[in-house]
Amino acid sequence: MLFRSYRPESLQGMPPVRIFGNGILSFLTKLSSGYWHIFDPTNGYTAVHADILRHLPLDKISHTYFFESDMLFRLNVLRAVVRDVPMDAVYDGEESNLRISRILKPFICGHLKNFYKRIVYAYFLRDFHIASLELVLGLIFMIFGLTFGGWHWITAAESGEVASAGTVMLSALPFLIGVQLLLSFLQFDIQSVPRTPLHPGLKDE
Repeated sequence: MLFRSYRPESLQGMPPVRIFGNGILSFLTKLSSGYWHIFDPTNGYTAVHADILRHLPLDKISHTYFFESDMLFRLNVLRAVVRDVPMDAVYDGEESNLRISRILKPFICGHLKNFYKRIVYAYFLRDFHIASLELVLGLIFMIFGLTFGGWHWITAAESGEVASAGTVMLSALPFLIGVQLLLSFLQFDIQSVPRTPLHPGLKDE
């Protein structure tokens, strides 16, 4: 069980640049961890139930600023419940040692790696269902539509000829179908957030 913090009133104490950066980091963490309902996953306050902590591979969790996002990914693998806990943001003129230029690449690479591992494990190794097919078929249709349409667009531009209506439909329709399938997969992923605690004594709200 992991606790994170968020309350609208607490934003009053956050500098605008931190609010903007936190929004981007929050979205990336939602994508890579699968916990779509949390708001502030990188605020530095973390509490984990002892029963869950015993099952976490602590030696594999990042020891850098990425540890919170990486821990959320590991918790999702365990199907642990995560909640936001209200806590005010307090800034008293202190300077952060965090440098965007230094952590940008590791953060992006870390999120992409965790997203890939989460999808493969959750939708192809641990289970395989309709959402798995939606993801695969959605990517195939989108790539086909983009490739077919792009190739004919370049060919038409070089020859000066206008693409036929059939060619346009043959590229646009698979692309739109692919987008719809991926949106359906995303909806399933959002709804599959863990809601049942793994340990006795704590009930989800």
